[in-house]
Amino acid sequence: MVHYKQASSQHELEQILQLQQTNLKKNLAVQEQEKEGFLTVEHSLGILKEMNDVWGHIIALENKKVVGYALCMHPKFAESIELLKPLFHETNKVLKGKKNYMVMGQICVAGSHRGKGIFRNLYATMLKNLPKGFDTIITEVDGKNKRSLGAHLAIGFKTLKVYPSHGREWHLISLE
Repeated sequence: MVHYKQASSQHELEQILQLQQTNLKKNLAVQEQEKEGFLTVEHSLGILKEMNDVWGHIIALENKKVVGYALCMHPKFAESIELLKPLFHETNKVLKGKKNYMVMGQICVAGSHRGKGIFRNLYATMLKNLPKGFDTIITEVDGKNKRSLGAHLAIGFKTLKVYPSHGREWHLISLE
């Protein structure tokens, strides 16, 4: 049985990184990227822990094994990951200085567990556990990642803006 919670141990963070490595774009064949989607950003254990210490990442566990995750990125990390700097810049332009949002920095479900509602439940858990005063989840999806973009729109995300950055077309989206 899968249950959801905020990450609370180094072992859970290490499992997130293992799942991340399996699903990074650079580690997948083109056909698999198109069919299953892909991850773009590669995190270090250090930054993953720093982010988790501010607000715990949401994980899906089955038999103590991480089978899905949604990384929680407080706006204070806006300058921490080069590839994500434009996300925060564009968010601030669109939201006109509003600061009561949390960024979902990356979401991933193990291939063996896709199609079972884990994606939707990771976001439901994230919304339920937003820090006091926060009311919005912001993220962006590479326009070439059709599976991810479709999944986000299917659960209620709305497009705020589409913009180019780092040679890609990004869809800035929000969930309230």
